[in-house]
Amino acid sequence: MAESRPRLDIGTMFDMARRTTTPTPDEEFEERIVDIDVSAEMRASYLEYAYSVIYQRALPDARDGLKPVQRRILYSMSELGLRPDRGHVKSSRVVGEVMGKYHPHGDGAIYDALVRMAQPFSMRLPLIDGHGNFGSPDDSPAAMRYTEARLAPAAMLMVQSIDEETVDFRPNYDGQETEPSVMPSAFPNLLVNGTTGIAVGMATNMAPHNLSEVVAAARHLIRHPDATLDELMRFVPGPDLPTGGSIIGLQGVRDAYESGRGTFRMRARATVENVTPRRKGIVVTELPYNVGPERVVTKIKELVNAKKLTGIADLKDLTDRHKGLQLVIEIKNGFNPEAVLDELYRLTPMEETFGINNVALVEGQPRTLGLRELLSVYVEHRIDVVRRRSAFRRRKREERLHLVDGLIIALLNIDEVIRVIRTSDDSSQARARLIETFSLSEIQANYILDTPLRRLTRYDKLELDREKETLQAEIDELTAILSSEDRLRTVVSGELAEVAKTYSTPRRTVLLESADVVRTAAVPLEVADDPCLVLLSSTGLLARTTDASPLGGEGERAQHDVLVSVVRATIRGEVGAVTSEGRMIRVSVVDLPALPPSANPPTLAGGHPVSEYVTLEPGEHVVGLGGIDLDGPGLAIGTAQGVVKRVVPEYPANRDEFEVIGLREGDTVVGAVELTSADHDLVFITSDAQMLRYPASQVRPQGRPAGGMAGIRLEGDARVIWFGSVDPSLEARVVTVAGSATALAGTQTGAGKVSDYADFPAKGRATGGVRAQRFLKGEDTLLLAWAGPAPAKAVSSTGKPVPLPEEIGRRDGSGVRLLHGVAAVGGALGAGPGYTGSAHAEGADGAASPSDGTPDEQSEATQIF
Repeated sequence: MAESRPRLDIGTMFDMARRTTTPTPDEEFEERIVDIDVSAEMRASYLEYAYSVIYQRALPDARDGLKPVQRRILYSMSELGLRPDRGHVKSSRVVGEVMGKYHPHGDGAIYDALVRMAQPFSMRLPLIDGHGNFGSPDDSPAAMRYTEARLAPAAMLMVQSIDEETVDFRPNYDGQETEPSVMPSAFPNLLVNGTTGIAVGMATNMAPHNLSEVVAAARHLIRHPDATLDELMRFVPGPDLPTGGSIIGLQGVRDAYESGRGTFRMRARATVENVTPRRKGIVVTELPYNVGPERVVTKIKELVNAKKLTGIADLKDLTDRHKGLQLVIEIKNGFNPEAVLDELYRLTPMEETFGINNVALVEGQPRTLGLRELLSVYVEHRIDVVRRRSAFRRRKREERLHLVDGLIIALLNIDEVIRVIRTSDDSSQARARLIETFSLSEIQANYILDTPLRRLTRYDKLELDREKETLQAEIDELTAILSSEDRLRTVVSGELAEVAKTYSTPRRTVLLESADVVRTAAVPLEVADDPCLVLLSSTGLLARTTDASPLGGEGERAQHDVLVSVVRATIRGEVGAVTSEGRMIRVSVVDLPALPPSANPPTLAGGHPVSEYVTLEPGEHVVGLGGIDLDGPGLAIGTAQGVVKRVVPEYPANRDEFEVIGLREGDTVVGAVELTSADHDLVFITSDAQMLRYPASQVRPQGRPAGGMAGIRLEGDARVIWFGSVDPSLEARVVTVAGSATALAGTQTGAGKVSDYADFPAKGRATGGVRAQRFLKGEDTLLLAWAGPAPAKAVSSTGKPVPLPEEIGRRDGSGVRLLHGVAAVGGALGAGPGYTGSAHAEGADGAASPSDGTPDEQSEATQIF
């Protein structure tokens, strides 16, 4: 067992470390230990840290609107010569320059600040011209080694005349370089671009504004120093966000302009449009500040899946660099788009709150500033910059004028000047003799001695005279500016006007006093929840109807389609589309087109492809419809391998799609029908022409995951090609079409046969059935089959009617050669509830497959359905 060691406290460990440390020569003579009060040390250290964060990191200066890291980035790029007329350089080079000389706080913070200054959705007037992936409101930018940057034209206004002693410089962190304490800032950057930052015990959050509006307010304040807030708000009515949108409720804006704190609501800009010929939609073109489309899309999907947001059929993000932001939200039929839009504003980031907190540094102290104070601080700073710039320029021109005067004296006395220089022993004697002979200053004498002889010509005398006049005029102009406060203010105002003229852009954000009247909840309006029938045709078209009269008709003029399924429902209810893979997908009935009342000749106009309502996997197709909220015997399913199943009608309420049968490997669903009575027959017809019928009551209902039970016994390679339900009390027919399994699809019309359903005896479940058609020479399989209420109808792939042979009295007789190819067989349209479906011609792979609803197949069928 390991020996336990005594635990040492921190004081004991410190004493041991001190005793074991080898003393330095000084420590051998004197022990230097200073007792410090921990609370006092913590208080002093924390205050020093807090001040450093506030002053050196998080808060902007009210004069130029820049945080220290932003100011250092702009200054470094200016020193590197990364002007708008130069090429881009790697962002990592800029970050390294800034971190090495001015900002030793990590490359991440520097690059984040650089990226933000380059993002047009973050800055109303970007200061960095970025090249590469600088991110989006939803995504982070690429790494600094992949992006490039240079100064934007607006950034040149920030550093303009910085080399003319317009601002003070201070040592950098190690004293080896100097950096500006503030930028000259030729435009009110803090108000135009806004800022955000979190310090210790305080934070700032300032909204961007329109450049021309802010400049107009600043110029008004220059002319009228006693201007009130109401007067300034005539020029700056509210923020102008980079992403546009709308601002709702201006009282919060006025509070912020008055006290420096306030809130307002930002709202996306959206319009209601016809996004498809049959649906209206909401098109979103602008989002609130700092809100990205992916965030909105994700939130809408969450709300729709949680059933907290209704009325939305589809959502598409069509945003690209050419059209800009474009979110298309399709609205279900019967829902009020304006009401859905109100719900989107209420529940999603399409409406956000912006809290203004105008905290900035004024003379090194954090202050909360209103609009007037912010403009006043900037105006005073700009006046000081122009004053210092004017004084610098006047001094430089006076110095140049002094040199020009000396050079003119030398030209007027050129011979004497040459004689004095030639007779002098050295340059020092020549300088002294020139000063004494011509009453020159030492600077003038040195300049004359340094001037090449080629400059001492008659033409240079004329140029010097003109330069002297120009310099004198400029000096007089600068003196007038410096000697008159009104003249100085006029210069500042004129320069601001020129900046606004060059760089201003139209307002993007709409200002609204209050929101529109809130509408009712997003529920179907003006659509009664009446009973209806949902129809699925053989060419893959969906529709609903409340008309009780027959939908079919007789005669050659009656172009028609045949039905796969008819299900009872209500207009505000749902039905389920059952697919060949055993899935059920919810479909909202109110979204389906309503068929018009019966006409003469019969017509079924307005059906739409099922692909518009459900999303299918490759090779998957819809085989039938089932009721979602119906009470009854439930859904009956038959598969290609002879499995039958009755599904207990208990479907999950929180899922849009779910499994209704557990299929074996290689098996598919060939038919699905919503039973209206357990006394109806379930019917199987196989590829080897066997037909089996028995009451649905022989099949025990099972839960959704169950795999069903044996429905029909198959022989050899036979498979089920049709499954459905028939009411034995009605007059019904059985239609079969035989052909060759080896023939190419679409090359044979087949031999058709129509029989009386009553000729086929009922047998037990899982038996082999009876023969439905005798094969002739060259026939070895059924191409399609169907059983249902009379009269039977056949259509081609284009929806045109195809004549069927007359009924024969023998159930196992042979067929009659058809004149035209048959794509589908079914009962008359409008056969009513309990109709089981249609039969489809086999595809190339031998599996029964309905039409995909291609344009060729629907060219005529969609005219009537």
